[in-house]
Amino acid sequence: MPLSPAPLFQPFSVGKLKLPNRIVMAPMTRSFSPGGVPGADVAAYYRRRAENQVGLIITEGTVIDHPASTNDPRVPHFHGAAALAGWARVASEVHAAGGFIMPQIWHVGTVRKAGDRPNPEAPPIGPSGLYKPGVKVAEPMSEAEIAAVIAAYAQAAADAKRLGFDGIELHGAHGYLIDQFFWEGSNQRSDRYGGDMVGRTRFCRRSDPGLPPRGRSDFPILLRYSQWKQQDYAARLAATPELLARFLAPLADAGVDVFHCSTRRFWEAEFEGSPLNLAGWTKKLMGKPVITVGSVSLDTDMFAAFRGQGAAITSIDKLIEMIARDEVDLVAVGRALLVDPAWAAKVRDERMQDLLPFTTESLRSLS
Repeated sequence: MPLSPAPLFQPFSVGKLKLPNRIVMAPMTRSFSPGGVPGADVAAYYRRRAENQVGLIITEGTVIDHPASTNDPRVPHFHGAAALAGWARVASEVHAAGGFIMPQIWHVGTVRKAGDRPNPEAPPIGPSGLYKPGVKVAEPMSEAEIAAVIAAYAQAAADAKRLGFDGIELHGAHGYLIDQFFWEGSNQRSDRYGGDMVGRTRFCRRSDPGLPPRGRSDFPILLRYSQWKQQDYAARLAATPELLARFLAPLADAGVDVFHCSTRRFWEAEFEGSPLNLAGWTKKLMGKPVITVGSVSLDTDMFAAFRGQGAAITSIDKLIEMIARDEVDLVAVGRALLVDPAWAAKVRDERMQDLLPFTTESLRSLS
């Protein structure tokens, strides 16, 4: 008999932000914002999840005000009057439905290729100009370029607060710009933004949105990070718990309030000799709130979707146990919420038989 989902529907507080339950909508790129401007359909898309008991919505990645920040003209901007007006509407719709929402702030770095739209004249940028070890696509960023990008992150965060969002998430995962600074494979710098593991966190620490790291409990800062990279699925920032603690500590000290620990399968142990996953280890080492993620309620991981494969419904008992044991605090749900806006409400009501399987057809519309 399936476990009661009650642990998923206990309230949780991040500073002064009081979430009604533990369910988070994971950020998922949708590319339904022509010219970078989210429209009424995007607002309705997020509102439907808030109406159906999602405790916190993290938006798809939204790019900062830098010409090389994106490689897709339909990915939403988080800058410019039209885009910000669109995001204000999104936040208003979610709040009207009783929900909470944070934008994910993003720069793609050297994942962008020369000539990519919407700004084909803008070359890609990265800490060392590397896409991955041995593959150089640009010159290393100068300190002036670094300062300009940090200022753009800060402006996006300030705009998010001004528009009434409930916090922000910095996208520091999956081999994009912040993660390119984290990863030794793409950061070969010898100055203060490179070198050892602590030095490689400096760019992210300075990209904190310019708000006081202490006494900021009314506007939480989330950081999504991952061991794996799209450039190398086997890559690891930290091969041991000791190295993971060394990586995380300066970020926690700089003011990260919640770590969003991106894995492909939430149930997999991170290090030998312990059942804890990446989020569980992060919480154990830092004592900060964490979000776990990865194939929740589905029997294949997200890379199956990239290969055009769907996914069937599977048990969430292990997830419920992890929450009940206080190993992790929040759970981000991706594809299952993309295909089924009512996923959280159905789980709350123990209607597991009514959950919808994931199909790649759902990627083609904003359901």
